[in-house]
Amino acid sequence: MEIKQLHLPVSEEELCKLNAGDIVEITGVVYTSRDAAHKRFCDLLKEGKELPIPVEGLAMYYVGPTPAKPGRVIGSAGPTSSYRMDPYSEPLLQQGLKIMIGKGPRSKALKDMLVKYKAIYISAIGGAAASISESIKKCDLICYEDLGAEAVRRMEVEKFFGIVTYDTKGGDLFEQEIKKYKKI
Repeated sequence: MEIKQLHLPVSEEELCKLNAGDIVEITGVVYTSRDAAHKRFCDLLKEGKELPIPVEGLAMYYVGPTPAKPGRVIGSAGPTSSYRMDPYSEPLLQQGLKIMIGKGPRSKALKDMLVKYKAIYISAIGGAAASISESIKKCDLICYEDLGAEAVRRMEVEKFFGIVTYDTKGGDLFEQEIKKYKKI
């Protein structure tokens, strides 16, 4: 199977070429964020303020990494369940966020938003936290340090692998695979 290369920031045109089930290798800047930070982002946008990070054309990884051991950039960095970000996702998509990375299924409303804003959802491999951390070459705390592991970080990644789960056209890898193996 061909591995598709994604160099961030990414264009809408590039994302529209991807399909649910494609394996991707990501290189570039990825920001971390989870539900508490997402809520703060939404509050800022409601107040007419700017986000503390750029999101246009970039990726957001739903992760709460463990502390780095001496000589390491980051500790384990496995994906967290993504559905908790669904209520806070549209304002970020409106700001130009193009890739969300996490694990597990998302709501129908979120899948519809991905089509509307020409964005995608990528599943990272759950249980591979130590392996994923190898693809993270630099990691800096950006904001919301009070959130601990859920603080927002800027990561530079190389060869960060994932699977396109929901594409810009409404493709859904979960549904595709369930249909493939479902007994009638």
